[in-house]
Amino acid sequence: MDATTYGVDIAKNVFQLHWVEAESGQIRRRKLSRAKFADFFAQRQPGRIAMEACAGAHHWGRTFAAQGHQVELLPANWVKSFVIGNKDDAADAEAIWEAASRPRIRRVPVKTVDQQALQAAHRVRSQWMCTRTAIINNLRGLLYEFGVTLPQGKQSGLKALALHRADIDAQVPALMSRLLDLELTMVHKLNETIEAIEHELEAVQKSLPVTQQLREVRGIGLLTATALTATLGDGSGWRNARQFACCMGLTPSHTGTGGKVRMGAISKKGDPYIRTLLVGCANSLLNAGKIDPWIEQLLLRRPRNVVVVAIANKLARTAWALVAHGRRYDPAWRSQAPQPSSRARGAGQEPALMMANG
Repeated sequence: MDATTYGVDIAKNVFQLHWVEAESGQIRRRKLSRAKFADFFAQRQPGRIAMEACAGAHHWGRTFAAQGHQVELLPANWVKSFVIGNKDDAADAEAIWEAASRPRIRRVPVKTVDQQALQAAHRVRSQWMCTRTAIINNLRGLLYEFGVTLPQGKQSGLKALALHRADIDAQVPALMSRLLDLELTMVHKLNETIEAIEHELEAVQKSLPVTQQLREVRGIGLLTATALTATLGDGSGWRNARQFACCMGLTPSHTGTGGKVRMGAISKKGDPYIRTLLVGCANSLLNAGKIDPWIEQLLLRRPRNVVVVAIANKLARTAWALVAHGRRYDPAWRSQAPQPSSRARGAGQEPALMMANG
């Protein structure tokens, strides 16, 4: 493979490149249109292509990987630190090229089309759920102008609206009553759309062995299992389970100066949607009838919210371990400390063996 590293700033129509020729050391910059972008790298020797993990990056990553290039996706917030001077496409491409030389920056794994399709289903479902919540809150505010109050909560508000609809129609003008019918019709359609997406996820998960493995974990349901499948892939994007939990923002943040380190709240980094699902799974475990002994012991010395985050952290680490090692979930399995190497044991145990033999 060629030693050339390309820093690429991608966009919808114009793509900026920055690289240094390996033979001459000449700094090269080039601007390409979308039609010529893939053809340019198809004619180059296989090298290393670095891009920001933004919209379209996974598509181009799959395209360049098929051409024989090594693709590296970098987090955009880390690349921003390497921009020097005014921000433009050329400066961004140079910053990406510079950030690609930093091995400490964690690379984002390139997702497959199936992973992106799963993520798209979750994004669409989340979008319609937010729209439904906005409609109900707007309806609650409009009715309050006429002296009608609805209880908090989506289900409680809609139930109260259906039970007292006759009294509400008598209290509000006819125009407001017709608007109320239109809003409720839209809520009903959104409920059907959300249910249809969940049925699609249920049908897809039957063909995904990883999702079925994750659903065996107590507390993880359909939504969390499919979302983790889309995020984790084969698990190779993270060195260990601890790093995955950290990238999901489920570990404490800390600040240190003068030799003193202070631990704070969770960092809340990474995907907030995955973190929300894991916290919901943790709450469901706490609300279940049977609680594990370690959770009971944790509740005796920590607040409930801290325990919820600890459970979510454990679920994230369990999910990574199952996916990365290809194992089935075993509730009775316990991890063991790694054994020292034979060379290390020999240095410390040789005198004892000599005494025993003597």
